[in-house]
Amino acid sequence: MTRLLNDGRVRGWLAQGLIALGVLAVVWFFVANAADNLARGGVATGFDFLWARSGVDIGFKLVEYGPDSSYARLLLVGIANTLFVSAVGIVLGTVLGFAVGIGRLSHNRLLSGFATVYVEAVRNVPLLLFVLLWYYLVIRGLPAPRQSIALFGVGFVNNRGIFLPSPVTGGAFWWVAAMFLAGLAATVVLRRWARARQDLTGRPFPVTEAGLALTVGLPLAAAVLVALSLDWDRPVLRGFGVRGGVSVIPEFLALLAALTTYTAAFIAEIVRGGILSVTRGQREAAAALGLGRRQILRLVVLPQAMRVILPPLTSQYVNLVKNSSYAAVIAYPEIISVFVGSALNNTGRAIEIIAITLAIYLAINVSVSLLMNWYEARTRVPGR
Repeated sequence: MTRLLNDGRVRGWLAQGLIALGVLAVVWFFVANAADNLARGGVATGFDFLWARSGVDIGFKLVEYGPDSSYARLLLVGIANTLFVSAVGIVLGTVLGFAVGIGRLSHNRLLSGFATVYVEAVRNVPLLLFVLLWYYLVIRGLPAPRQSIALFGVGFVNNRGIFLPSPVTGGAFWWVAAMFLAGLAATVVLRRWARARQDLTGRPFPVTEAGLALTVGLPLAAAVLVALSLDWDRPVLRGFGVRGGVSVIPEFLALLAALTTYTAAFIAEIVRGGILSVTRGQREAAAALGLGRRQILRLVVLPQAMRVILPPLTSQYVNLVKNSSYAAVIAYPEIISVFVGSALNNTGRAIEIIAITLAIYLAINVSVSLLMNWYEARTRVPGR
C-alpha cells in the first residue's frame, strides 16, 4: 500500500477521483434539494410539456411552425434562428475582421487610422448598448413604410425591415446549392493540381481567382437562370405598409449588424497580432524572391500567421454564438427569447427549460470548437 501511495501517478488518480466524487456530491445535493422543494410546493416536473400545445405565435421562423405546434417545435424554431444569425454573423464578422486587421497594418495613414479608430471605439462599448444602438438609432431610424427607400425597383427598405421579391414556386433553387458544391469540389481539385504543377514546373496558377470564379460565379449564374425562369411575388406599397414578397425583420438586421461589427473589432486585433508574429525576415526573403506585397501576404505571411490566429479566433466564434442571446432585448425569436422567455412563462418548468437551453448552447459551442480544431490540424504548417 505504501509503495502504491509513493507512486505519483497513483496519487494523481486518487486526487482526481476524490475531486470528481466531491463535485458529484455537490451536484447531487443541489439536485435533491431542488426536487424536494418542488415536491413540497406541488410544482409539476418533467419534460412532458415539450409535447403540449405552445400557443405562441412567432413572426420570423425558418422551420414550419404555428401556435398549435408543440413546445418542442418552438424550441426548434429558436435553435434554427440562433444558428442562422450566428452562422451569417461568423462569416461576415470574419471577412470584416480580416479586412480591418490587415488595414491597421497598411502604409496608408488614412486607412490604418480609420481601422484603429474603429477597433478602439467598438471594443470599448458594451455589446448590449451596441445592439440597442443598431436597433433604435439605425434600423428604427429608417423612413416609415410610406416613405420607403426603393431597392432598384424590386424591393423596399424601411423601419419595418427589408422587403424583397419571393418566388411563387421555389423548387428550382436547389440548382444554386448544387452549383456551389460543384464549384467547391472543383476548387479543391484545382488547388491540388496547381500545387503539383508548381512543384514540377515552378509556374504558379491563380488558384484564388479561379476558386472565387467557381464558388461564386457558378452559383450566381445558376441563380440568375433560375430567377429568370420563375414567377415572382414583388412587394408593393399599399395602405400603411408593404404587401407581398418576403421580409427580413428589423430585429434580425439589428442583431446581425451588432454581432458582425462588434466581433469584427476583436477579430481584427487577433489578425493584426498574428501577422506581426511573422518575423520581418520572412517578408524580406519573399521580397528577395520577387514576390509582390499581395503575394507575400497571401503566400508567406497569412499561412504562418494562421497558427497564431486560429485559437483565439475560435473563442470569438464561440462568443458570437453566446452573444446572440442578447437578441432577447430586441425580441428577435432565438432560443432565449422563445424558449426561456415564452415557454418558461407559460409552463413554469424553470429547471427543465434552463437545463435544455444550457445543453443546447454547450452542444453548439463544442461543435464549433471541434470543427475549428479539425481545421487547425488540417492546415497546421509542419515544424521542427
